[in-house]
Amino acid sequence: MTKKDAPPRWDRTMQQRLTRGEAAALGELYDRFATLVHGLAHRVLGDERAADGVTREVFAHVWEHPDAYDPEQGPLRSWVAGLTHRLAVQRLRATETAALAGGHGTSEELERKVRHAAVAARADYIVQAMPAPLRTALELAYFQRRDYRQTATDLGVTEDEARRRLRLGLQLLSTAHDTGAPGGPPGYGGAV
Repeated sequence: MTKKDAPPRWDRTMQQRLTRGEAAALGELYDRFATLVHGLAHRVLGDERAADGVTREVFAHVWEHPDAYDPEQGPLRSWVAGLTHRLAVQRLRATETAALAGGHGTSEELERKVRHAAVAARADYIVQAMPAPLRTALELAYFQRRDYRQTATDLGVTEDEARRRLRLGLQLLSTAHDTGAPGGPPGYGGAV
């Protein structure tokens, strides 16, 4: 990583505090990332209680293994999201495998469900991680059914700028289907 790409000071400091066993650091980390973790877990699992369990697992893992995060590999947010994704998919596979053993469904249905959940979680992460101007433009276009002209007016930007933001936001979002999606957390794409 070049100096320009170095992780934020907060990430390095947080890891150091967790390594020293500062309970307050875990509280700060939870306050900052609990919504992200729970949302991603819920997106994969589709179950509130299971998402709560994965959220607890993620923060317990971070507390017990703070050295597992390497600031040189990327932002703490990405690492936490990748850990969440991995644990949620493991839980989904275990749940679905148990259902499969009970005679409910086929292995192809299981893999399809896991792939669908993984893509949906990556898409959620990409939307949450994209710059606010792109996210806002996409939200206006999608949720409020605005075209690029209306989006430009609502945002107070030129029509060309609105088209650029929408195009770039959609291009980023389209990477959710890619294995090893760029901009996603390490280990977030590829094999699930």
